[in-house]
Order: sequence, then structure tokens, then C-alpha cells
Amino acid sequence: MANNKENLFDMFPPISTEEWKAKINVDLKGADFDKKLVWRTNEGFNVMPFYRKEDLEGLPTLGTLPGEFPYVRGTRDNNDWLIRQHIQGATAEEVLANALHAIDRGVESVGICLCGDVTPDQLPVILKGLDLKKIEVNVACCPTKAVEVAELMVTAIIDQEAAADFRGSIDFNPFKRLLKRGMEFPADIKETALKLYNVVKDVKNLRCFAVNSYMLNNAGAYITQELGYALAWGAEWLTILTEAGLTPCEIAERIKFNMGISSNYFMELAKFRAGRMLWAEIVKAYGAGEDCCKMWVHAVTSQFNQTIYDAHVNLLRSMTETMSAALAGVDSIETLPFDLQYKQPDEFSERIARNQQLLLREESHLDKVVDPAGGSYYIEVLTTSIAREAWKVFNEVEDKGGFLAMLRKGEIQAKVNESGVKRHVDVARRKEILLGTNQYPNFNEMALDKIQKQACACGCACETPADGAVEALNFDRAASQFEALRLDTERAANRPKVFMLTIGNLAMRLARAQFSANFFGCAGYEIIDNIGFNTVKEGVDAAIEKGADVVVLCSSDDEYATFAPEAYKELNGRAHFVVAGAPACMEDLKAQGIEDFIHVRVNVLDTLIGFNAKLLK
Repeated sequence: MANNKENLFDMFPPISTEEWKAKINVDLKGADFDKKLVWRTNEGFNVMPFYRKEDLEGLPTLGTLPGEFPYVRGTRDNNDWLIRQHIQGATAEEVLANALHAIDRGVESVGICLCGDVTPDQLPVILKGLDLKKIEVNVACCPTKAVEVAELMVTAIIDQEAAADFRGSIDFNPFKRLLKRGMEFPADIKETALKLYNVVKDVKNLRCFAVNSYMLNNAGAYITQELGYALAWGAEWLTILTEAGLTPCEIAERIKFNMGISSNYFMELAKFRAGRMLWAEIVKAYGAGEDCCKMWVHAVTSQFNQTIYDAHVNLLRSMTETMSAALAGVDSIETLPFDLQYKQPDEFSERIARNQQLLLREESHLDKVVDPAGGSYYIEVLTTSIAREAWKVFNEVEDKGGFLAMLRKGEIQAKVNESGVKRHVDVARRKEILLGTNQYPNFNEMALDKIQKQACACGCACETPADGAVEALNFDRAASQFEALRLDTERAANRPKVFMLTIGNLAMRLARAQFSANFFGCAGYEIIDNIGFNTVKEGVDAAIEKGADVVVLCSSDDEYATFAPEAYKELNGRAHFVVAGAPACMEDLKAQGIEDFIHVRVNVLDTLIGFNAKLLK
């Protein structure tokens, strides 16, 4: 048996793509293949329901190994990424204590924010307590303080004789003001960047030129938008600093990409692969050697899709996101478990870090496998498709004068905000699902006690986007409008009651009652479900007895022609009447005075806002 080398696949005849499609078309029973099974992504390309080896022909992602230019399969020959945790504290001593606590529990990289009462001059207290030879240290500060911070960091690194082993970064992002507030950086970018480089140049792995495309992700940018603008952002650094006299290698080796991760698992995985490939080509085009063309990527989970309600779902979203980043071969991963203006469940951050270790690090094969995505037909095609669309975005920016020129006109901010608006509409219509918010909400959860004062973002003092001369990014999370709706319900003196008048066809009434409960539950209303009534009058009487504010008729389309007029007449204005569905008789029912119908094609958010206006007077 041990010597039996028979290949089981040799026992089956090869099947052509045409034969596969023929079988699929039979199963579709006349439905259109493209409309039913081909997915048109928001990123501008189609995804097929299956891929075969023939789909790989001519793809530019093939033919290289991990660690080989253009690094689509990784910049190194292992999958040894770092777990980073965001560290906060009211004092330098508290920041240090929190950092050591996280490190003791497995964190290998810390992100330190110099904001509020923790000022740059206190940084030495923090750095002195950390082993700079072993722990990656990344410091964020107001961009105008970056040179000062760099001087303090370099001094601490030299004092610990850690220059050869140190890894970390200074988050110098002079473009942040234009993105967040529509305002120019108050100093000369080129001059400041050159000073910064001269301070850090003797510490090889201290990166200082930030590409913070996670900001675009948090504002609702699509995957190809984020990547295209990130590449243009990096190219802007190359342009600015080659003009200042630095070589392309000197610049590229100091750039750090801090990118977001959305919950679109496979596409995010492909995004990082595509990003490495395109960045390598860009840097090479500036005249750098291939060894200088590696993209150093830190990945941070998205805040755009995080929610106040059913907050533990954020844990699941973050785990999905970190898995895709880990498999894509990024250098470090950071999980921001909750929007900082809301209280987190107890020990949420620590649980995130611990779960990252359990679900990722202890899967021992992840440390050994190099580019586990390589060889997947689907991932290879996605990588190429994302690269192609992101390259279009990059070229548009270059054609318009570069990243900074477009920022100064507010054009990049406007394009990302346009995508954010589209995604908010998709959430409102349930085309994009946020579990626990616009689908399957916990009806009885309350969140008013989670609200706390918004803290300043890391770096400079808080200022509103209205201060700026051009448009700024809008960071409203995808769930924000639904959350505002539910919070209004919580503040109301009386919580509206929605009664399911279930009658007739068993399967249809149960399905529509579940749909309706989820629909109105998104507004935080009290839901009163029922197994069914024998007559319309029995159901209406039960609804009035329960004090229902809204009565939803749940039955089949065929039965609505009879049940709906009867229920509407029996209710006689004592509660708002709603029909669950869009029956063929809908226009006839409207002619009889029935106005409200809920179904999969309505805008859930707008409909519920309308009900709040009626019910919360």
C-alpha cells in the first residue's frame, strides 16, 4: 500500500468548461447564467462562479516565487507577520504600563499615540521601558512634531544600541490635514521630509514617510480606490523627495503603507498581492533596484463597518479581516475593535489580540506556508482584476498632476465621499449587510449608555472639516444612520410596538413575519410575533389588546386581495397598517387606502425614518 502511487484523478475523464456550463444551465432551468451567477463587483469588474486553469493564461501574477520581484507572492520567504496593538494612556507611565501588559500577552508591535496629555517630550519615558531590539515601535504624532519625535526616537535607539535590530516607524503624514479637514500642512512638506530623513537615516528600519490609506477605507472607499490612491500617495513621496535630492532607494526604504482591511475576504487578500506587484513596478520605474521595490505593509481593520449595536459582531468582522491580511503576507496587523467614541465591551482589545494569536498564530502552518493564496485560480484572477482597476485609478491621479495636486483641489476626497454615499445607500437598501444593524438586529438591545465623548484623533487638536478650504473626508460609519434611528427610538417616551398579524398560508406567513420582525427591529421597535390567527378579526383584536402601534399583515400574495382590505377596515385607524410583500394586487389595495408595503426592494432606512416621524411624536 505504501508504494501505491496511483493518481485517483486519472480515473476520471477531463471535463471541459463548456460541459460545466451546460450542466449549470440545466440546473438553472432557463434562468440567465450571467444574471444569476456572475457577480458584478463595486470595484468595476465581473467575478465568475468558477475558474479553471485556462483562466490563468497570460496573467502577470504567475512565474515568480516569494521574495522575488515583483513580490506578488510576498516580500520574504516566510509568513512571519507581527501582531500590533494600539496603546493609549493618560500619562507616559500609563502608556508604558499598557504596552508592557500587551507585550506580555503576545503583542510584538506597539502603536503609540502622542496626543492629549502625552506629549512628545514624554516619549523617552515610554521608549526607555521597552526593549527596542525586540519590539517594533510605531509612533503617531502631529505631523509638525515629527522631526522632534524622530530625534527622541533615534536617541533612545542609540542608547539601547538597537540601531541594527530596530523595526518601527514615525507616522509623518502631512497630507492628513487635507484629508480630514481640507486644510494645508502649515510647513513646507519637502523641507520637513528632508529634515526627517536626515534624522533617521542611520537607523535602517525606521520608516518615516506614511501612506495612510486606511483613512480612505474608513471613509468608505472601495478596494480598488484605496489601492489606487495608496499607490499614488507613495509615488508622491518618490516625486517630492527625488526632487529634494534623495535617491529612489533611499525614499522607498523609508515609506510605510498603512492600509485598511474590509470584510471582503478574498478581495482584500488579492488587494495586498496586487499592491505589492504594482508598487514594485512603480519604484522600479523611478530607477530603483529590485531590492528597493518591496512594499512594507501594515494592515489595520476597518472602522467603516463597525457598529454600536450587537458590538461583538465587530469581533467576527475583525477576525475575518485579519485572516485575509495574514494570508496575503503583510508585515504587521492591527485590530481596532471599536470606534473610540463608544465604550467597548470589557477587555475587548485584549481579547482581540489573544484571539488573533489563537486563530492565526497557533495554526502552525500559517507560519510556514508562503503565499498560501498562490495557485488558487480564483485569487490569481482577482489579483489581476484588482490590479487592473487600481492602475486605472493611479493613472488618473498621475494625469491630473499627482496625489497632492488632487488633494489640494478636494478631488480625491470628493471621489471617496461619493463612494461612501453609495455604500450608505446600499446599507439602507440592504444590498450591503451589517449583521445586527440592518439585518437580524437584537430587538431588545439598548446602546444609549455606550455613548461617550468623542476623543481627539491621534496627533493634533480636534478641528471640524468646516475649517478647511476644500472638501474633507466623511468618516460616518456605514451603520451610523441606522444607529441614529435606533437611538431616537431609545430616547422616546414610549417604545413603539409592532404586531405581526399572521394568517393563511403557513410557510408564507412565517417567512413574512420573520422578514417584518427584522425590518422593524432595525429601528429598535418592540416586536410581537405570533404563530397565526384563524380570522382577521381575531388577529386585529389581539393587536389592539397588546397596544400595537403598527400591525403588519403577514400572509401570501394570493390571500392579500381578501385579507388586506378586511384587516384594514377592521383596524379602522387604531394602529398603522402595513402589508408585508409586494403582491400583484398592490395597486388595488392602495386604491382602497392601504399605503404601506414593506418588501426587499424598499429602502429600509428611509421607510423606518418615516415610521419614526409618525410614531415618536
